[in-house]
Amino acid sequence: MPELTAQRYSRIRGTGSAQPAHVVTNDDLTRTLDTSDEWITTRTGIRERRIAQDETLVDLAADAAQRALDDAGIDGADIDLLIVATMTGERSPSTAARVAGRLGVRKAMSYDLSAACAGFTMALAAADQAIRAGDAERAVVIGAERMSDFMDWSDRSTAILMADGAGAAVLEASAERGVFPAVHGTEPSLADAIRIERPDERFTMQGASVLRWTMTNLPRIAQDALDRAGMRAERLAGFVPHQANSRIIAAVGDAIGVAPERTSYDVATSGNTSAASVPIALDKLRRGALADGGPVLLMGFGGGFSYAAQVVEVPALQAPA
Repeated sequence: MPELTAQRYSRIRGTGSAQPAHVVTNDDLTRTLDTSDEWITTRTGIRERRIAQDETLVDLAADAAQRALDDAGIDGADIDLLIVATMTGERSPSTAARVAGRLGVRKAMSYDLSAACAGFTMALAAADQAIRAGDAERAVVIGAERMSDFMDWSDRSTAILMADGAGAAVLEASAERGVFPAVHGTEPSLADAIRIERPDERFTMQGASVLRWTMTNLPRIAQDALDRAGMRAERLAGFVPHQANSRIIAAVGDAIGVAPERTSYDVATSGNTSAASVPIALDKLRRGALADGGPVLLMGFGGGFSYAAQVVEVPALQAPA
């Protein structure tokens, strides 16, 4: 059991992501849907998305996590906690247990967390709390989805949006705070606004209701997270919100005063990957404009209707040996 001290915190040591090889462009979708590249891009900001063919959910999650472990220089056998945020698990009881087997994780508590698009940010907060409590020394947090398995590809309102992929972060105990307090919650009145409907196994969304709620509430949630971290928006090195819609991303960024060049718009080439969208976007930003590291505001929101936001300190990207 790790030693518990009054000044025990967690920090991110590494990040990784994995996406399917198969790319589906807006023009590809026009062959079966009454839509156009201009219509999709104008309303969502999406130009293309990755759709899994041979890659399973476990493949994507394990690949992203292994890349994060390699980035952190940590072996899977040294992980104490593994959380997979997903709402598209292939079987019960746990995607996390199967991912742990792939990574050589032997002694960790491993479990799935189902909070849809807010899943990764909620899982990150849970891992931070476990490390701070002394229940873990190192944790792997993964957001992974195969949304394509649950799509009605004849429904123009949803088929243009969703995609597949995984992203991950490795957390480690630290004497300095690297993950700041999360602002999280649930809006019960929208519990059924975004869901996978069973037994039909199809993804459905009440787009207008979701858009109204996000435009009204997300700026406040983002600002609350900044306040809890004692952080001003101009100090942020990056802003990584859930990659649902470029208009929502821009509106929230403008409202809290984040410079557009520090904001992730990975939605353009990845689409909406639910719980995977924040960690995929974070890893990509870190390997580009955020290579020097710094404070980043993460924010997830979606099905349930759940939301979570927190500031994290992201390490600088190490040059290859």
